[in-house]
Amino acid sequence: MSAGQRLIVVLGDQLDRRGPLLDDLDAARDTVWMTEAVAEAERGPVHQQRLVLFFSAMRHLRDELHARGITVRYRCIEEAPVGAPDQGLADHLRTDIGQLQPETVVMMEAGDWAIEQDLQDAVHESGVALDWRRDSHFLASRASFARWAEGRKSLTLEYFYRSMRKRHAVLMEGDQPAGGAWNFDKDNRAAFGRDGPGELPPHPRFEPDATTREVIDRVVERYADHPGDARDFNQPVTPDQAIEALDDFIRHRLPWFGTWQDAIWVGDPLLYHARLSTSLNLHLLDPRDCLERAQAAYRAGDAPLNAVEGFVRQILGWREFIRGIYWLKMPDYADGNALDHHEPLPSFYWDGETDMACVADAMGAVLRYGYAHHIQRLMVLGLFAQLYGAHPYAFHEWHMALYLDAVDWVSLPNALGMSQFGDGGVVGTKPYCASGAYIGRMSNACAQCRYDPRQATGERACPFTTLYWEFLDRHEARLGQNRRLQFQYRNLHRKSDAQRAAIREQATRLRAQLAADADSRGRG
Repeated sequence: MSAGQRLIVVLGDQLDRRGPLLDDLDAARDTVWMTEAVAEAERGPVHQQRLVLFFSAMRHLRDELHARGITVRYRCIEEAPVGAPDQGLADHLRTDIGQLQPETVVMMEAGDWAIEQDLQDAVHESGVALDWRRDSHFLASRASFARWAEGRKSLTLEYFYRSMRKRHAVLMEGDQPAGGAWNFDKDNRAAFGRDGPGELPPHPRFEPDATTREVIDRVVERYADHPGDARDFNQPVTPDQAIEALDDFIRHRLPWFGTWQDAIWVGDPLLYHARLSTSLNLHLLDPRDCLERAQAAYRAGDAPLNAVEGFVRQILGWREFIRGIYWLKMPDYADGNALDHHEPLPSFYWDGETDMACVADAMGAVLRYGYAHHIQRLMVLGLFAQLYGAHPYAFHEWHMALYLDAVDWVSLPNALGMSQFGDGGVVGTKPYCASGAYIGRMSNACAQCRYDPRQATGERACPFTTLYWEFLDRHEARLGQNRRLQFQYRNLHRKSDAQRAAIREQATRLRAQLAADADSRGRG
């Protein structure tokens, strides 16, 4: 590279064509640097479709840049010998800086604390100037979130969400919230009832083009033993496809999304959910487009306020809040284990083989789609891991491996923090713990399961219910004074010493059986 030239680092979750990395490209001086993370793919079992998503989306951007006359230094998985340990991203960057000798390296805030540190170190060690850019994809910068959090005794989503609604004038009528309320969550907790959801609008499918088919072939060839099936992949891999998926959601599912967003129905994992998180988290889709289209649907009378507000809260509230927590608390946040849990995940988290109907259904969705909606993640798969006593970081690592939309900034606070209470109350003020009765209310799974959610001991005892009571019993010294758990502890105290002892014994047998299953299947 000649004097004045730049090496622009684009990671797999930074694919926004309009973002600060690519908005001032100059074909005469710039080389874009992109590398498929083979080392990450081979660190453990990763969903095949997750690999297809990232690699295909990256290659589509590469090809677009080539068509514009931009030089791209691109490493693909085919370049790494099968079975040989691959260098990490930072080592590849060091090598290429040494070969290309740019005057400046341009980088943007990453989605992973460790990767960001490693890449920055690689640039600093090279002695090359670093042009560091804020990620404008997000509506709250790291600095603005830190200012909002400063001096607060607790970080509460609702207050942050309201401040974001005001700042960005989303669903506002003057200085008041549309409809006279900030939050319509009470209207968004309905279950389907015995008749189920009825006929559902089909979700869009994006059939693989030649580029994606090439990636699918390579993934199947190289990672045949990884979970999922790459050949079932049909997700958006370009911004145009992502916008098409958003428009389809706004037209066909948003009107009903709010009411049914917490419901579960066996065999229908997608329901009225948007399934846009992959496109958002790879920066193929701008959250501003989501907010604008949802508000337009409300103003036109095409979607009710409870649905639109619920969608807006996920995009403008929770997503931005979680990212703020991540960058405010890292790197210590990753070590959180407030409940002192250390169990490995049961083997059904990898193969879906269990006779718990709700878990089998949720894991079927994860293995087929690399997806499960937020209640299946939190109140089925996450709930069992928490009650069982799984190590919170191990649960996060599993989430990162199996879900297509997982990036460290969003997975860690959701999985380790909210789901497993590993952060001790930073994201949520109490553990999200419940018995099998919750799943029975919100789904039809219990009606087709061999277990009875009302029973904590005996042959038909629901593992969720057994472990729920044992969880409260085991953690009474830690959690017994939590004001949001007083109702649960009053119910625990109604049980006799003999009943509590029987529940502990049932939980011990259950853990022993699941550990034996894991050993027999080579997991754990």
